[in-house]
Amino acid sequence: MQSPDALTDLFRANGWKITAQRQCIFRALEGDETHPSAERVYERVRTEMPNVSLKTVYQTLHDLAELGEISALDLGTGSARFDPNVESNHHHVVCRSCGKVRDVDADFPGLCLPPGTAPGFNVVSAEVVFRGLCDVCQ
Repeated sequence: MQSPDALTDLFRANGWKITAQRQCIFRALEGDETHPSAERVYERVRTEMPNVSLKTVYQTLHDLAELGEISALDLGTGSARFDPNVESNHHHVVCRSCGKVRDVDADFPGLCLPPGTAPGFNVVSAEVVFRGLCDVCQ
């Protein structure tokens, strides 16, 4: 994900309004490797801007995903998670107890679907999600 200033420029270049709330959301995401939910981003932003709405956070996150700056993930944790690491091809590990999500930098070159198992699809990528217990929950 780009810096908050670069995201501001990107939104402007796409004709989207720049608000103090959006800029605060950009700052809340910067350097975050925890794959936060919208609710977690909302909690962070509210410490700086108590009047921000959860709808604004959701909309901004989805706008960022539409622009390819973050990925929206459904990892079975009960809510969508947002991954700012869009530069590298990676997988995820999810704690079954607390829902913590971390990137896994591993390559699975032989991972593919057997011929005929996905009729009508042209599969171009695969995502692997590992599940277990994090160091705190063990």
